[in-house]
Amino acid sequence: MRDLSKWFFAAGALCALAGMAWGIQMSATHDHTLSPAHGHLNLIGFVTLTIYGIYYALTPGAAQTKLAPIHLGISLLAVIILVPGIAMAISGAGETLAKVGSIVTIATMGLFIFMILRHGVGVKQ
Repeated sequence: MRDLSKWFFAAGALCALAGMAWGIQMSATHDHTLSPAHGHLNLIGFVTLTIYGIYYALTPGAAQTKLAPIHLGISLLAVIILVPGIAMAISGAGETLAKVGSIVTIATMGLFIFMILRHGVGVKQ
């Protein structure tokens, strides 16, 4: 995927924007019940996706692999499952989605470690 890092950055920025809006909403309503979900949206959604994007921007050889777009897809899936799952767990609607999201999130980090060990960091001369 040619612009892989761009998609990681864009997704991360969207998560940051949503996290900021959610934080403002929590502040305005004085209801911080879902702050753990908000925190995970910022951490996994913004920080982690952005770090992945930086890696792929610095290491274009890794970005050109067939595994790289799968990494993007699984990473997006992790955020989409984990954040609502945490909100549901806090709200008493069950923890299953949060548990599945946690496993998917760990898988994205495992895949990231694999990519680093396989391709290194930076452009190879």
